[in-house]
Amino acid sequence: MQHDQQGDGGSATGGSRRPKRLRLILISGGLALTLAAGGGAVAYKYGFFSDIGDPVSFGKVQQTKAAKASDARPGVRMPTGPAAEFVRTHRMPDGTQIGRTTLKGKKSGFTGDVWVWVPKEYDEPRYAKSAFPVLISLPGGRGYPTNYWGTGPGLGLQQAVSDGAKAGTSLPFVLVMPVTNADTQHHFDGSDIPGQPKMGTWMAEDVPDFAKANFRTFTSRDGWAFMGSSAGGFNGFKQLLKYPDRFKAAIASGTDIVPDSPLWQGNTQAMDADNPEKLAEKLIRKGGPEVYINFQIGTAETGREKAEQFMKDYGKGPVHTRLQVIQDGEHNGKSYVRGMREGSLEWISKVMSGPTPDPGVQ
Repeated sequence: MQHDQQGDGGSATGGSRRPKRLRLILISGGLALTLAAGGGAVAYKYGFFSDIGDPVSFGKVQQTKAAKASDARPGVRMPTGPAAEFVRTHRMPDGTQIGRTTLKGKKSGFTGDVWVWVPKEYDEPRYAKSAFPVLISLPGGRGYPTNYWGTGPGLGLQQAVSDGAKAGTSLPFVLVMPVTNADTQHHFDGSDIPGQPKMGTWMAEDVPDFAKANFRTFTSRDGWAFMGSSAGGFNGFKQLLKYPDRFKAAIASGTDIVPDSPLWQGNTQAMDADNPEKLAEKLIRKGGPEVYINFQIGTAETGREKAEQFMKDYGKGPVHTRLQVIQDGEHNGKSYVRGMREGSLEWISKVMSGPTPDPGVQ
């Protein structure tokens, strides 16, 4: 800033500079020529105009139609409210958007950020009264204060869903991408560890309640699933096995199989209540409901034998499992999205419910 002020005062060599008003006119003229030559896209590219950080809303159809619960089809839950306030964090090439909001969990007492992406089909008039499936997407790593599936669209998750929906190989999922941990120093195994923030309640109750408040969702578990990588994969498929009455499927990539947070402090009884192996055993004994777990593992990472052992021991009865092997895949989001494109999205889409268009509306 100091350098700019000195520049406006005159040339260091003693020569005169153009008056400030004249320079503003010339800059404005140059901008006008730029817009004339390249249009608004050029302006956005170079940051002349940016709507990042502006308020954004989802569901234009439901707003303009003033949809009410009484208008809903059987099995469809219209947004229950209260509506969250989102700010735009990214605009995708197809015009869809990622928004962020801060959620105060009523049941967990935890407050954290949530990112959301809605497919373009959601705003099409023919789907105005239809529910959409929700894919709660969970990151590995710290999982706080951000979720890289929401802040890193370059990983390709949103585009993979868009492309799959267009090709008929994926349902047009609403992606809900919450933080998964309460701080940057610990991981909480997506669980209510005694004496710690209730991150299990946050994930299994507050986040779905948030989705129900803001979007047209299914009343049954057929419209609810998880995807996650590493610790996020564990979190997701553990929630599925613990609450099979609420969720139906999960894509678990490069995942751990058992809880391992030091915060458990050896409390085996509490850990067992959030151990996928124990939960799978219980579900098998009970005989249902049926759940679907799609493991993903890259050939350039470790952990395949753990997933295969789980599938051998617990992939029976109501617990359906599948392994997507990603050739040359590494322990990262881009590899896992490639696996989703190569088969996992299609597999999970076949066992879930998708939106139904209104035959009388184009």
